[in-house]
Amino acid sequence: MIATVPPARGAPISDVIFASVLVGGLFVILGGLGFLYLRGQLKVLDRAADLSERVTGLPAWAALPFGLSGMSLLAAVFGFYWDVSWHIDRGRDPGPFANPAHWWIFLGLLGLAIAGGLSVLLGARRPSATALRVKSLRPPVGGLLLLLSGGFALAGFPLDDIWHRLFGQDVTLWGPTHIQMIAGASLCTLALWVLYVEAVRTAGRQPRYRKLWWVVAGGAFLMGLSTLQGEFDYGVPQFRQLYQPVLIMLAAGIGLVAVRVIGGRGAAVGAALVFLVLRGMLTLIISVGLGRSLLHFPLYVPEAILVEAAALLIARERLFRLAVVSGALIGTVGLALEWAWSHAWMPLPWHASLLPGAAILGFVAAMAGSVIGALIGRAVSEDPVRRVRIPVAAAVAAGVAAAFCIGFPLPMTANADQSVTVSLRQVRPFPAKTVDVTVRMHPADAATGANWFTVTSWQGAGPHDGGLVIANLRPVGPGMYRADRPVPVYGNWKTLLRLQKGSEVQVVPIFMPYDPAIPAQQIPAFSHFTRHFERDKKALQREAVGGSAVLQDLAYALVALLAALWLAAFGRGLRRIRVHGLSSAREPLPAPAKAA
Repeated sequence: MIATVPPARGAPISDVIFASVLVGGLFVILGGLGFLYLRGQLKVLDRAADLSERVTGLPAWAALPFGLSGMSLLAAVFGFYWDVSWHIDRGRDPGPFANPAHWWIFLGLLGLAIAGGLSVLLGARRPSATALRVKSLRPPVGGLLLLLSGGFALAGFPLDDIWHRLFGQDVTLWGPTHIQMIAGASLCTLALWVLYVEAVRTAGRQPRYRKLWWVVAGGAFLMGLSTLQGEFDYGVPQFRQLYQPVLIMLAAGIGLVAVRVIGGRGAAVGAALVFLVLRGMLTLIISVGLGRSLLHFPLYVPEAILVEAAALLIARERLFRLAVVSGALIGTVGLALEWAWSHAWMPLPWHASLLPGAAILGFVAAMAGSVIGALIGRAVSEDPVRRVRIPVAAAVAAGVAAAFCIGFPLPMTANADQSVTVSLRQVRPFPAKTVDVTVRMHPADAATGANWFTVTSWQGAGPHDGGLVIANLRPVGPGMYRADRPVPVYGNWKTLLRLQKGSEVQVVPIFMPYDPAIPAQQIPAFSHFTRHFERDKKALQREAVGGSAVLQDLAYALVALLAALWLAAFGRGLRRIRVHGLSSAREPLPAPAKAA
């Protein structure tokens, strides 16, 4: 038993109230400053706006938010991955302000919300032709989308602790408030794309750094599209492995096709390289510099090369064909190369047991993502490609297919009739006891064809002994397996036998510490025992206790509704940008170029 135990139901009420008052107070202060600006009593903002316009040549309602958003996105993504590794290595924390990573997340989300507010306030200065009229304001579409995404993401910060107070700490990226914050920050990258296009049209000229902008913006967009892969990147996913290739194929199709359509030759490869540089830096800083668990990442470069090859062979004016060919290449060759990359780099490599589901859903996801990426690229493109028609039926089918690919792997089961006999051989004695693990499955073929079959130890929660250990189980006989490395069974470590096969995501606890805050009794690591499988979530999220199932379902339904509203808002915004580009365009649509 440890001397002090963080609460299982999140922060104390005092911290929840403080976080709520802090966020609410900041909204009030920022609203007051906006009111003063509209009355002409905030000259410092005028001076900053003038300076930004002189330096960039872009309207202040875009120039200032670009700088602030860039810094805020870097802070938020650093805090996000540091926070994930913190919880993997150390378990839960006492409250929102006891974890240093939370401050980076909070400041990043706050900066994104402020950037959106600035864009809305400054919209009256040289308003864009696509600006909306809201009383005395002329907010650009991108600014409103940025405010919407950043504001909702920031609101998720206090709501997250309210959720934990109600239902306990669900240590998963895919909790409702976590999705609210992650998705909101991720969509800010697309909002900035829209804002840039509006700014360039208003300025009447393309900046010299146009190519560089789209390469960097494409890399940032890929970062946002890849955030929900985080549990797989660290090696502790709480959902079926089928999700990983689906999410990677969706992100590759949407991000790479969109940036290639807009940025032109080399933009897709450039965006993939920017993504690798950013994710590589995060791995070095968090995993090496801060000593946290190793952060992995998808490759995307092969998919980018395939998109570039398709674009060389197919004229950009044949946009739908480009999307279809790119999607087919990404969903076959690209998927195969990411499969190989998973064996070289990922903590849980993909095996043949994922077939045929991963091949089918991965292909469908890549096709759907590529069509969606083409639609985004067409909307914000600054050349005649925005006039190219994509069949409405294809756009609708892409949306339905993407939703199906995300929804199909969601159901998860556990087979309580299956059991395992575990034998532990001591490698290192107390107080830091580690053991070799040998298991016998009942029935013997219960783990045959598993997507992963591991012994996972995590959340050591000590200043020196925290971390993540993943030991793969290797067959040594019929129904017999042995772990390829020793695992800890002492202190606050949680050591679990994890099996994912088909729709089954299940676990057998080997050692679980006594936790009076839940409360939960110790599950001792006997030298020999037989236990039945149970739901993976029951062990990995044992702090998620209590609360109304109806309220939980309602919360997830609200997240789904929020996602639908977000998508509708971005759809309307992108359409408004494209329609204005069509009405203002005077250049004829060029004839399709011959194949290279």
